Amino acid sequence: MSRQKILVFDSGLGGLTVYRAVRALRPDADYLYLGDDALFPYGRLAPEVLIARVNAVIGAAMAQFPAGCIVIACNTASTLVLPELRARFSIPIVGTVPAVKPAAAMTASGVVSVLATPGTVSRDYTQDLIREFAGGVRVTLVGSKALAGLAERALRGEAVDDAAIGAEIAPCFVEDGDRRTDVVVLACTHYPLLLDRLNALAPWPVKWVDPAPAIARRVVQVLGEIRSEGEGSARATFTAGTPQEPNLVRALAADGLSEAGVRLPPAG
Repeated sequence: MSRQKILVFDSGLGGLTVYRAVRALRPDADYLYLGDDALFPYGRLAPEVLIARVNAVIGAAMAQFPAGCIVIACNTASTLVLPELRARFSIPIVGTVPAVKPAAAMTASGVVSVLATPGTVSRDYTQDLIREFAGGVRVTLVGSKALAGLAERALRGEAVDDAAIGAEIAPCFVEDGDRRTDVVVLACTHYPLLLDRLNALAPWPVKWVDPAPAIARRVVQVLGEIRSEGEGSARATFTAGTPQEPNLVRALAADGLSEAGVRLPPAG
């Protein structure tokens, strides 16, 4: 029996948090991690440009790596492209959306923050999630312009100042009388890359909701119980070219990712 093939897609490096969670549950599958870092960050793109770009990049990858499941490990992309991708590919496609529902169920104070990119914050999809699942909960939407980029820089081995991270997360911490934020949704897959520093810089302890475990469970569910023996392969490809930063190369190697050599469309 041929192995299941899983394509994990993100605008950059944040989807590695999702890839790790999925592979931990399905080590028998073959993986292609696809990072469109040539156009990172996606939040600056007009919706129609983003939709066309994701379709082009994933289409090119699927022509060379015919996956049986696509994971869109990017909130900004998921809020826009899932309907078109599902119409185009007759395979399971698992998206990433802000974890508003579990956060609303988890909070004891009734004060929750959603930390996301400006693009995700502005989407009607996000507002619909709040209306549907967070009735009676005070939800603060925080659109961070810089945190995803800071996470990328940190993983690539660049110095990232604590003050810069602290400034991005500060609006998440809301005091409302005798209540204050006790749950923060990490609505960008880049943010868990900085989780240790987020905990250290938080003005008080909160629960950070990382979407990766839930995404991994959903992938397992849609793929079913049939598995292959042994461990599958794992490769990575990036639209900006092969990573050269030593820290990033080591991180990819630690995740078992070798270079894929997949031909992708140029940025533009």
